[in-house]
Formats: sequence, structure tokens, C-alpha cells
Amino acid sequence: MRILIVEDNEKLAKYTKQMLEEEGYATDTVSDGETAERIIRSGSYDLVILDIMLPKKDGISVCKSLRNDNINLPIIMITAKGEVNDKILGLDSGADDYLVKPFDMKELLARVRAILRRPQDRIISILKVNDITLDNTKHTATQKEKAIPLTLKEYTILEYLMRNADQVVTREQLLEHCWDFAYSAFSNITDVYIKQLRKKLKDSNEKYIQTIRGVGYTFKSK
Repeated sequence: MRILIVEDNEKLAKYTKQMLEEEGYATDTVSDGETAERIIRSGSYDLVILDIMLPKKDGISVCKSLRNDNINLPIIMITAKGEVNDKILGLDSGADDYLVKPFDMKELLARVRAILRRPQDRIISILKVNDITLDNTKHTATQKEKAIPLTLKEYTILEYLMRNADQVVTREQLLEHCWDFAYSAFSNITDVYIKQLRKKLKDSNEKYIQTIRGVGYTFKSK
């Protein structure tokens, strides 16, 4: 899952990013509303954590603008304001949830998980393709019921490939969904991780992950 953090407090943004990445999410951060809206419209995110008080364009305006154009990705609104009217304003602008500063990071992580579970087509508890099974509630992977020891990043890549089984996934798509935009599209990091995954899956003959030369990869369902 890829998350955008929109927060002008550099220290809080950095800490939030760190906590989310430790949970296996790919995250980007921006510090003003105008940039955030532009990136959301041109990017591919699964959730936005959006502060209300932002330079250039406030979070309420950003949220309303996105909803008016039928951009319905989940948004968690963050603000230092705690009055009931401010909560109502945030939710009425189209936010899916609302959290008041200062907040416990464990609560934010719980709300992120809850929101990403809501649409059934966004997250599936058990994902099975070919003879590989992922349990997204436990973050475990098995092959013919035998555990596969994966790092968080390897798990994230494998999950994305399996969710798009039999479709061509480009290297750029993997970079976009499994890393953040600090990585160059010319980076060979995806190839390195695919090599590691193949080794753990004992996939020397590309039974699972097939290379589409010059484009990317396909996870085969049969």
C-alpha cells in the first residue's frame, strides 16, 4: 500500500513516515496543500494522511476539491483543532476519518489499517495465487503450506505482483507502489528484489515470476 503524508511539521512528518514504513507501507511526504493535490491527482496512492492547517491550500479545501472531482481514495484528516465543529467540517469535506493532535502513533496505524480494510477490493485477508498464499492479517507467506521467510519489502512486492496476477507489471509500477518517489525510475532495485524473491520461491525456471523483457514482470496464476 502507498500512502501520502501531507504535513508541514517536518519532525512529525518524518516520524509518521518512519512508523508507516516500519509497518511495510511505501510513503511519500509533502508539506503544502497545492503540491499535495497535484501529486494526488497525478499519482497512485491508496490513502492520504492530510493535515488541515497547511501552507498555500488548507486540507479542507484540498479534500473538497478532490471529492468534487470524484477522487475517492481514503483520507484521514489530521489537525491540532479538537472542537466538535472542526471535526464535523473535516468529515463533511469528504474525509473518511479524523484524528486530533497530539495523537498516539499506534492509534494512527490502527486507523490506517481499518480504513484500508473497508473496501473489500482494496485488501483481501487471504490472497492465494498458484500455490503461494499470503495472509495479510499476519503478514505471512506460504508455498504449498510451507512458510516463506520474507522481509517486509519482499512481502510488499510479492503481494503487488499477486494482486495483479497474469498482468504485466512494469518496473515503474513496482517503484511507484512499493517504494516512494525518492527512487529513480532508472534504479535496478526492483530487479534485485525480484532475484531475491525467486531465490526464496525456488523459482529458477520462472514458474511464478516471469520476466517480460524490457518491460517488467508477470506473476503467473498457473
